[in-house]
Amino acid sequence: MRIAIIGSGISGVVAALKLHEQHEITVFEANDYIGGHTHTVDVSIEDRHYAIDTGFIVLNDRTYPNFQQLLDEHGVAYQPSPMSFSVKNDRNGWEYCGSNLNGLFAQRSNLLNPKFLGMIRDILRFNKQATGALRESEQTVGDYLKKHRFGHSFGESYFLAMGAAIWSCPQDQFAEFPIRFIAKFFENHGLLSITNRPQWYVIRGGSREYVKKFTAPFSDRVYLNSPVERVHRVDQGIEVAVRGGDSQIFDHVIFACHSDQALRMLENPTLIESEVLSCFPYEQNSAVLHTDETLLPKKRSAWAAWNYHIGEDQPRASTVTYNMNILQGINSRRTFCVTLNEDDLINPDRVLGQFNYAHPLFTMERESAQNRHRELIDLDGVSYCGAYWGNGFHEDGVNSALAVTQALNSSENESGATCTAASMKAGSAIVE
Repeated sequence: MRIAIIGSGISGVVAALKLHEQHEITVFEANDYIGGHTHTVDVSIEDRHYAIDTGFIVLNDRTYPNFQQLLDEHGVAYQPSPMSFSVKNDRNGWEYCGSNLNGLFAQRSNLLNPKFLGMIRDILRFNKQATGALRESEQTVGDYLKKHRFGHSFGESYFLAMGAAIWSCPQDQFAEFPIRFIAKFFENHGLLSITNRPQWYVIRGGSREYVKKFTAPFSDRVYLNSPVERVHRVDQGIEVAVRGGDSQIFDHVIFACHSDQALRMLENPTLIESEVLSCFPYEQNSAVLHTDETLLPKKRSAWAAWNYHIGEDQPRASTVTYNMNILQGINSRRTFCVTLNEDDLINPDRVLGQFNYAHPLFTMERESAQNRHRELIDLDGVSYCGAYWGNGFHEDGVNSALAVTQALNSSENESGATCTAASMKAGSAIVE
């Protein structure tokens, strides 16, 4: 088949990787680079070169099995990365890092602070009872915290802050996530215990290294700076119109982009497509690569891989700074940071790059919509994959792409087997 793949993020790359040998593929990418959220930036400072990730950063050995298998199959090297989390709260003056006691009590006054100690008690209580939240499917995170009388400090300075950092969304939006979804995620990622946690990794040399390896066999079939404006089902197949280019007809189209983008491109979507794809809203996030250490906690002992900041005002978005020296093991006297949604706090002279990424949000309707993914695979010649079909991370993008490609390759094999059998029978009749 002639297959168009729209988007070269993890889902589009894996779809192309699994289809290119059996099919004639064409990958359309609106950006000037391959990778989507996998975006490694080259930085040269003081005659030294650094490759710094600004979007996708980490994977682990527990919840990324299919992605890790692909890395191993293609000889992509990865290295251990410490995973730690800190909070700087301007409203109460707290700074802490949860990785060890020294970081937890970076401010020694908190050893005698009743509210801070109450937060720690609530963390231990939540970790103990969170598995029971898996049964409370009809509650949001916010409702669950109220019902079980978790303190304000626990919510604002720990749980809501961590969730907002993980899913790159405001705290009030994270409070609307389903508690069952969150409890299961925390359990799977070892966030409910101090021990038995997964080992985290980063791609050695920057995440783009896996993109290079995965796309090497079909790099000549990836078209950059080619935003798709319209996708239309026609009698001859599926018409794809690229901005500034001619329309092409394909046998099949895979939307490997965000669900809202797919809906905007697709002319006359079916009722199923409209219903399901509209269930996944997105949060836009500004990401700035910089070397301004003032975005980190004042106490160096409170520095972590992920550093969440709670400002005086109600946060309008996720405000987190990733310490890339810690995450990527960068040895430099400069501290490279990627900060979300606090552009105005960063010294302009320290800015190295600015980017925009959109992340999926999850509502109470999320699970029922995701359960209908199979209905949107090979639906009148169109399929959909993306991280929004899972938890919103790289492994979810891989899994959704595998679901699509397995279905298409299986269908093609069955069709080929039928044709082969018919040809053999016809040939035998001629010989006889």
